[in-house]
Amino acid sequence: MSDRARVATAEDLGDIAESLARAFLDDPLMGWLFGDDPARAIRYTRRYFLSESARHLKHQHVYTTNGLSGAACWDPPGRWRTKTSDILKLAPLIIRGTGWRMTHALGGLARAERMHAAFPDHYYLAILGVRPDHQHQGMGTAMLTPILQRCDREALGAYLESSKESNIPFYRRHGFELKGEVVFPRGPKIWAMWRDPQPPE
Repeated sequence: MSDRARVATAEDLGDIAESLARAFLDDPLMGWLFGDDPARAIRYTRRYFLSESARHLKHQHVYTTNGLSGAACWDPPGRWRTKTSDILKLAPLIIRGTGWRMTHALGGLARAERMHAAFPDHYYLAILGVRPDHQHQGMGTAMLTPILQRCDREALGAYLESSKESNIPFYRRHGFELKGEVVFPRGPKIWAMWRDPQPPE
């Protein structure tokens, strides 16, 4: 694998946001939130991922590749809840981007948070994406591996929500198992997945 994973820096965030926006262009949840017009979706999701990757960078748990073709954004144990200040910062973008879906989006996120809160301490994979022209080259695995190895060393679980059903087999190959579903009001569903720490081989 020529495009190795590494810890992201602030200088990477613009390219990371662009790659994530393109990675999620066919994502059912993002399409429902921001519409299915590609140009409009890219415009809103690029700004969304720029804000979110910057927020996760504060925890020093954002991994990218040498070519900035994607990112994995993690939250450490006890730090996964979104602060009110972060919600307020994103509110203008979300309101303009989602329109009438705003209320349903908040309802779905509240359902997801209630499910998430039931799990013990863990690392939370908030975002994982690789731009389409770099997929199926092992980059997603490369960006997951550093934190999954840390989970195993620290005997901690890992949690994620997949907004795309076709990605479930990929996560299962990395030890995640389905634990439930969350349906957004009048919208799509997401799949909650949990990974127990793996014993050393």
